Amino acid sequence: MTKIGIGIIGGGYMGKAHSVAMASVGAVFNTALRPTLEMICASTDDSAERYRAAYGFNRATSDWRVLVNDPAVEAIVIASPQETHREIAEAAFALGKPVMCEKPLGANIEDSRAMTKAAEASGAANMVGFNYLRTPASQFARDLVAEGAIGDITWFRGEHTEDFYSDPNAPATWRTTGMANGTMGDLAPHMINAALGLIGPIAGLIAEVETVHKTRPTDTGTAKVTNDDHAQMMCRFDNGAMGHMYFSRIATGRKMGYAYEITGTKGAIRFDQEDQNAIWLYKIDGPEREAGFRKILTGPAHPDYKPFCLGPGHGTGYQDQIIIEAKDFLTAIETKSPVWPTFRDGMEVNRIVAAAIASSEEKRWLSVETF
Repeated sequence: MTKIGIGIIGGGYMGKAHSVAMASVGAVFNTALRPTLEMICASTDDSAERYRAAYGFNRATSDWRVLVNDPAVEAIVIASPQETHREIAEAAFALGKPVMCEKPLGANIEDSRAMTKAAEASGAANMVGFNYLRTPASQFARDLVAEGAIGDITWFRGEHTEDFYSDPNAPATWRTTGMANGTMGDLAPHMINAALGLIGPIAGLIAEVETVHKTRPTDTGTAKVTNDDHAQMMCRFDNGAMGHMYFSRIATGRKMGYAYEITGTKGAIRFDQEDQNAIWLYKIDGPEREAGFRKILTGPAHPDYKPFCLGPGHGTGYQDQIIIEAKDFLTAIETKSPVWPTFRDGMEVNRIVAAAIASSEEKRWLSVETF
């Protein structure tokens, strides 16, 4: 076992998740690299010290440059707002340090291209934090598709739907300002990443991006909403499959509607993150009277499940996805081999988002390769 000093930039929701993951990944997966929580960075000295004490880091700072340049910090996790990602990543890669960056990779496609260029020029390990496709069930779905278990893929339907802004009287916040914080910047990248990971590259698309609640109340009146509430996208994959995706933060009743259906010539797959420990599989084999989808509960036979639990059907949770992600990041560092999704894969997601927004504005089909 070899110790590796970890620095995490951002101490809030995702900063905590990554801190817990790095503290426990060695015990869960018996990794060759064992993280040391070296330094955490937050927006103020007080908040940084509070996070340090709560999460168990050795040191704290309010200046990300101090963290990046510290020789004891050997690998970096970026869990700060999107507009900060590029500068931090470029500085880390200039020092040859591995980086895992929360999604989306950059605040826009230009940032993503620059970050990918810096990552590949450095040769350092790089990953993007798309955690949902790392559930044992969705890893199993990827395996089934890759093995041809449901034949040639003909159709994909995906959604990432939540309802945290379904109430039109919910107040304006930072989430209602700027496209990077809207549905296309926040929720859509997760399902686009799933589509790319499960089915493959997207050749062309047509999209509609819409703001339903155009103003939100504030303490002094109302504020204009400058980003989108929901969007839909029809697409054609490189392999010929048709697809449709829907993204929403106003989907009343949906709490974690990260769901997909995959139709093939020999069967089909269904998955819903609100029931993340199960997958529904249909195969055309067998007698007609026994035909139908069957529910498969994840267990030790499925990817990355056994290190957490030996009991089938007992299940894994959200935090476990981040621990799996940490394991993969450490594996990329140890083996010096790319582990999906890399920065280039994250850039591809941003490219689809940019194409979808442009398609909505121009009201026509667009080829993704032009972005």
